[in-house]
Amino acid sequence: MTIRNQIMLITYPDSMGKNLKELYEILDKHFQGIIGGLHILPFFPSSADRGFAPTSYEIVDSAFGDWNDIKVLSDRYYLMVDFMINHISTDSLYFQDFLLNKEQSVYKDLFLRYKDFWPNKEPTQHDIDLIYKRKPRAPYLDVTFHDGTTEKVWCTFSDEQVDLAVSTQTTKAFICDTLQKLSDHGASIIRLDAFAYAIKKLGTNCFFVEPETFELLNYCQSIVKDKNVCILPEIHEHYSIQMKLADRGYWVYDFALPLLLLNALYTGKNKNLVNWLKICPRKQFTTLDTHDGIGVADVKGLMTQQEIDQTTEFLFSKGANVKRIYNTSVYNNLDVYQLNCTYYSALGDDDDAYLLARAIQFFAPGIPQIYYVGLLAGKNDITLLEKTKVGRDINRHYYSKKEVEREIERPLLCKMYQIMKFRNSFPAFDGDITIENTNKENELEIKWVKGKSTAVLQADLKTYFFKILYSSDGEAEKELILSC
Repeated sequence: MTIRNQIMLITYPDSMGKNLKELYEILDKHFQGIIGGLHILPFFPSSADRGFAPTSYEIVDSAFGDWNDIKVLSDRYYLMVDFMINHISTDSLYFQDFLLNKEQSVYKDLFLRYKDFWPNKEPTQHDIDLIYKRKPRAPYLDVTFHDGTTEKVWCTFSDEQVDLAVSTQTTKAFICDTLQKLSDHGASIIRLDAFAYAIKKLGTNCFFVEPETFELLNYCQSIVKDKNVCILPEIHEHYSIQMKLADRGYWVYDFALPLLLLNALYTGKNKNLVNWLKICPRKQFTTLDTHDGIGVADVKGLMTQQEIDQTTEFLFSKGANVKRIYNTSVYNNLDVYQLNCTYYSALGDDDDAYLLARAIQFFAPGIPQIYYVGLLAGKNDITLLEKTKVGRDINRHYYSKKEVEREIERPLLCKMYQIMKFRNSFPAFDGDITIENTNKENELEIKWVKGKSTAVLQADLKTYFFKILYSSDGEAEKELILSC
């Protein structure tokens, strides 16, 4: 199914209902017209990181269902699936065979071995300092082979996520085979997770290395081009990277919008938000919340460091049930680039502020994505957080079918779903966008026009009051009345 200009839901296979069948039942019963696309976070067998350490792409984890369940969902919604192009599980057949057979393993070239990468088999301190890394030391894993020998292999993330050597013919064949299979199973979009880390090159920071990163991206796109499937690279960093990708015609993420919008709603000032809405890519997926945190690195250059720090301070002071300690090693979180909090709680569990935030996202350039917790305006899950001591779990609540049915009765969600249905169906959103200039710093006006269809959002960032005006076929302008 081709991409449609309709709102996409992001969810784990077991977060709205306990499996894929229950997810379909919930969406079919309660969200027709509200959701047009679906990003199912990794549903493969995995050893860690809630699916992001896959052991295989051949099957669906039996706890969630099977490929038929994926097909049923892909027949109804345009589907995004994940390919962890940077790494695979240490429990995978590939890595286990490498440990067993070492030089005789047919998979040995899948992995990046320190002895083969560094001229002296080990990086210098200068090399280590240069690397854009997620660990306080060089990114490696000490492995012991079946014959008793040991060596280091590249490992960017957890010890169960060993990096792939994407430049070898063995790995390129693996990438090609996997992308083709995911396409054949109904994917309209394949999201390349941790894409910017994939290329490692001597003398660089090993993050979004050019031109090799674009060569890899072009290779991936060429594999699925004839299948009418799009590639979406997932990168959390300076917004200029998204601009580079967009300039080459690729779909990108808008990871800058979440913090910019929080800043606007905390301060009542439109300057930074308006500037971004005017210059941001148009061929993009917008987010306010994801399975990860609220991005900070993404807005550097769009906000001053003082404004970023102020917004972070506001999140901890104005947000509901969120503390700095949740973003520290006490909760297994050392990611200084993101903040862990649901978007609803970041806005103090304030219905008016949250509804306006979503209205702005739905009117922003691009196709909106809404994370399942955001779809239900979920509060921070402190119980799950304390149970697992994983910072990101504050925004990863498990909803049962009964919980979903209870939550959707809230007036806030009733109103939000009306806006979503309007966004999915009104023709103006397939046209041109204008960010109107206003005379007041607290005002925001976004206008979409296609032919004789017009949709306008007028908002006050201080009071959170807004209205949506629309007209079609030359008729008089009307207001979208939100009632429950």
